[in-house]
Amino acid sequence: MRELKIHGVYRHFKGKYYYVEGIATHSETRERLVVYRALYGERELFVRPLEMFLSPVDREKYPDAGQFYRFEEAENG
Repeated sequence: MRELKIHGVYRHFKGKYYYVEGIATHSETRERLVVYRALYGERELFVRPLEMFLSPVDREKYPDAGQFYRFEEAENG
């Protein structure tokens, strides 16, 4: 599995940028969740399962995506 850089800036395959705040643990399932903040608009806070955050783009659904992974670390992140 890929590694996540805490406090890193990541680009979503649809083009927007996000700042990784950290990793949280679901209190009942113990699933690891990425806590990340939008670097646009109202800078909303989001959570997403770590496995999903680091996963490849679904090429059947998004055949023209410009990057391989759903979130990739920004060049100067």
